[in-house]
Amino acid sequence: MFISSLSSSELVARLEPPGQDQKVHMVLDTDTFNEIDDQFALTYALLSPERIELEAIYAAPFRSEHAGPADGMQKSYEEILHILDLLGRHDKDQFAFHGSQAWLSDLHEPMSSPAVEDLIARARQARSGPLYVVAIGAITNIATALLLAPDIAEHIVVVWLGGNALYWPTAQEFNLEQDPRASRTIFDCGVPLVYVPCNGVTDHLITTQAELERFVKGHGAIGDYLFTLFSATTTDHFAYSRVIWDIAPITWLINPAWAATTLVHSPILTTELTYSVDTRRHFMRNAYALDRDAIFGDLFRKLQKR
Repeated sequence: MFISSLSSSELVARLEPPGQDQKVHMVLDTDTFNEIDDQFALTYALLSPERIELEAIYAAPFRSEHAGPADGMQKSYEEILHILDLLGRHDKDQFAFHGSQAWLSDLHEPMSSPAVEDLIARARQARSGPLYVVAIGAITNIATALLLAPDIAEHIVVVWLGGNALYWPTAQEFNLEQDPRASRTIFDCGVPLVYVPCNGVTDHLITTQAELERFVKGHGAIGDYLFTLFSATTTDHFAYSRVIWDIAPITWLINPAWAATTLVHSPILTTELTYSVDTRRHFMRNAYALDRDAIFGDLFRKLQKR
């Protein structure tokens, strides 16, 4: 396992929220076909050009009840293309990349993919600030890129939605537990990491069919599609709400004031998938609260401009 060459002071400086007067350069790593929240997150990023320069989208692997990570990655890639079509993007062939077809199995000889190769090349490009690597699925593609090219840790900031709040009894959560080896790599290697936990933090980002019918449906093909996806999640919407998890990391880049964070020591992810704290370890930035109303308000207003 490599350790980033960034000094402690350099790491802390890199973890400062991006200034509101600057546009951030970002890539998005997403298991887009897994649930419905990735589609919301991808749309949110694409509808925020005043703040985000989205350079590329990577299809992340995921497992389903009937198929393995390669199938999940391919379905996610196809769903990325579908979202780009709905938003009228015509550069999808140069914008979206296939990711890993298997979980990280070897720390010494990880298997590359078009997404990994693009991330390595893109991270090494000269720019005024870091490349923000937003991951809203299993962290396989990102960990693989870091293992193949450790130098990119000096040029990127990873913003990852995964696991649970650090005080939670377990770290077990879909994104984190699918590829524990990759998850440990991200916590251990010293790459600048903004960690956005699921249970205990992001689970506050709930919405309802009634709210989406009022503010999203009818606002372009993408608005109708997001409403349809949400509506199909249950046959009974009476008193039903659902978390749209994956918009949380996008939020921290658009307006860090909507995602309260603090510096903490990167935890050790145990073999039982619990967190162990060691105050000798490097720092990461940890999200602990989200402004639900401000976040959905911003997303809804941007969809209504379609």
